[in-house]
Amino acid sequence: MAKKNLFWLLATILLATVSLAAAQQPKKVRRIGYLSSTNAARESARFEAIRLALRERGYIEGQNIASEYRYAERKPDRYAELAAELVRLKVDIIVVAGGDPAIQAAKNATKTIPIVMIGGGADPVEAGVVESLARPGGNVTGLTNLTRELSGKRLELLKEAVPKLARVAVLYNPAAPSALELKEVQSPARTLGLTIQPWEVRAADDFEKVFAAQNRQRLDGLYLIGGALIRINEKRIADFALKSRLPSVGTRDYVDAGGLMSYGADQAESYRRVAYFVDRILKGAKPADLPVEQPMRFEFVINLKTANQIGLTIPQWTLMKADKVIR
Repeated sequence: MAKKNLFWLLATILLATVSLAAAQQPKKVRRIGYLSSTNAARESARFEAIRLALRERGYIEGQNIASEYRYAERKPDRYAELAAELVRLKVDIIVVAGGDPAIQAAKNATKTIPIVMIGGGADPVEAGVVESLARPGGNVTGLTNLTRELSGKRLELLKEAVPKLARVAVLYNPAAPSALELKEVQSPARTLGLTIQPWEVRAADDFEKVFAAQNRQRLDGLYLIGGALIRINEKRIADFALKSRLPSVGTRDYVDAGGLMSYGADQAESYRRVAYFVDRILKGAKPADLPVEQPMRFEFVINLKTANQIGLTIPQWTLMKADKVIR
């Protein structure tokens, strides 16, 4: 009986020791790298949406996840360097907030670390980032913004806001994958009775030449087709449109920079959705098997402050459609 009691006592002590050791083992902290084409001031609130969504899924900063942030400050030549830094840090996932060049830089930097894109770029398939939306293949997945498919809606809203709209300048970089949107604009323009005037910009120095040429034309509006060059110069373009009293439509960031309006994927929703991909991947899913998602919610934003500055009175029914009005 004494031997039996001694056995159970030793077993209990051993079990307690093992349990204590297990409890003292630090939890594995997964590292998430964030690569942004812009800056901390613009991205901090959006990245916070990802952190909050991850917290809801049990991932808490400083406990079981840690974040590394890299900002290109609108300098595309820094994408490769910053992506390489994240790879050297051996992050578990790279989240990319930017267009095709930023996503491609991350993909060039690693073939093994999963990459989650936040809706940047024109078409990830045509850009060669993924094999297909349903089966991405490789190490990239995430969200795409349906930029080209929404071109008709953007023109329609611009026409509604400016009933006398007739001639619209389309600013684009023909070397960017997003340039394909120019074709998508032509058909709805004809339906709306609009004349499209394409204006090419291939380098930063081209903007002043284009602006000078546009000032000599009788234009009623400006339509921006995305791409790295356009995004980097959004404030510059917004200032030109303001000075020329030209109603314009572009991205959400363009409106924040002073542009008149935007229509596209709800960015807040897109950033929150990133948590789903991060969670699935951290639990073992492969990016190759996670379908790229298209947006389910869209956002119409009007900068009423800009409208007032260019002397434009936006119809009340158009204002009522807006998800957000900047006053």
